[in-house]
Amino acid sequence: MGNETNWLEYIADDIVRDDRDFLWHHIKPHKVFQSAEQMIIVEGKGLRVKDIRGREYLDATSGGVWSVMVGHGRESIAAAVYEQLKTLGYYAGTAGNVPTIKFAAKLIELLPRLGKVFFSNSGSEANEKAFKVVRQLSHIDPARKGKYKILFRDRDYHGTTIGALSATGQSERKQDYGPFAEGFAQIPHPLCYRCPMGKSYPGCNIECARSVEDVILKEGPDSVGGCIVEPITAGGGIIVPVPEYYPILQEICKRYGVYLIMDEVVCGFGRTGKFWGHDQFDVDPDIVTMAKGLASSYMPLSAMAVRQEIFDKFLCEPNNPAERMNYFRDISTYGGCAGATTAALESTRIIEDENLVENSRVVGAYLLAELQALSDRPIVGHVRGIGLFCGIEFVKDKQTKEPISEAEMARMMGLVAAQGVLVGRTSSSLPGNNTIMNFAPALIATREDIDEIVAAVKAAIEKF
Repeated sequence: MGNETNWLEYIADDIVRDDRDFLWHHIKPHKVFQSAEQMIIVEGKGLRVKDIRGREYLDATSGGVWSVMVGHGRESIAAAVYEQLKTLGYYAGTAGNVPTIKFAAKLIELLPRLGKVFFSNSGSEANEKAFKVVRQLSHIDPARKGKYKILFRDRDYHGTTIGALSATGQSERKQDYGPFAEGFAQIPHPLCYRCPMGKSYPGCNIECARSVEDVILKEGPDSVGGCIVEPITAGGGIIVPVPEYYPILQEICKRYGVYLIMDEVVCGFGRTGKFWGHDQFDVDPDIVTMAKGLASSYMPLSAMAVRQEIFDKFLCEPNNPAERMNYFRDISTYGGCAGATTAALESTRIIEDENLVENSRVVGAYLLAELQALSDRPIVGHVRGIGLFCGIEFVKDKQTKEPISEAEMARMMGLVAAQGVLVGRTSSSLPGNNTIMNFAPALIATREDIDEIVAAVKAAIEKF
């Protein structure tokens, strides 16, 4: 990166002060950012970012939350948004605008079994829309009367609103925010390394999936209308289900009339080496939600896509008093941002034209293999992942699988950052087990980038 940020050296101390005095940082203990200077990122290009003190890092987190799919500093996205904003920046989603219509068509091209797209602002909001679809149909569709409950999976994360947290299987994310919405029930996670059933794959009969039927029967089949899952659990520890898992889950959902909702907020747009995370499995969801990589986070945008037959259930006769309120009565202010869907169109074009999904598959396989080569280290308990989406679970004892402490995990993160590489970790999610280091570089990552990432982790382990 060039010298264009050198002027910041003259005001760095002022910005650091204002950061401490005025900015409320996300998901970080308050005393930390009140008492110590925090990282302030001022520039990014490709996989490289620079902080306000001039230090450069390789960003192995795609912007910290796995969302800058095409890398930092894409001038074509900035130019496309600039040109659109000169023409039209915004009009509410009660009307259409050209880039939003074009991007809706593109999404259905990429999800050909689905039929309609509803745009909103964030992944949390997209999942709320899906819950509202299930809930409203439990009132207006005679065939689904009373089917309002939503199943969610242990260790999955679906957002920060009270509704989305109600469907989140991470107790530390939920702590102190209750009471939560009624009508949500948890199903087991599918991590073989810490099997919730105490079994061993493949001789387990995939009980983590089959037990979903038990939950439905306990809740009442006439009351369960939806089941939301991440295709690959992200913030809960990079959990890739075994191949048999989703066919069993889907068969159970179909048998009981439960809509299967795939939360592709993290996994979509090539993260796993296929365009959609659920493409890695034999599964065909009824509803797909997405955000993050939707516009590579150059602009805020999310979406819910549904099967055409689900959309058709909301078709109603406005002049019929019995039906006039049966349309989907929802709006998202920022679902009407023409600049956001313009960014999404250009980001998706880059992903396709530069073959970045295939790069994620190939370079991701290299990343996983290089991380697995660290498995002989005493503190490396388990390495897992798929595509450019991998994790290392650190333990004190390989036999008991006792995790290292969170203080030790924080030290490990600092040791990696000291090597000039930024990686992620499970944070404020799983009591006593926030010890999974995660890797999700932008889809433009090269083998040389992976070598640098793995070398930093290896050096940190050796210094630990």
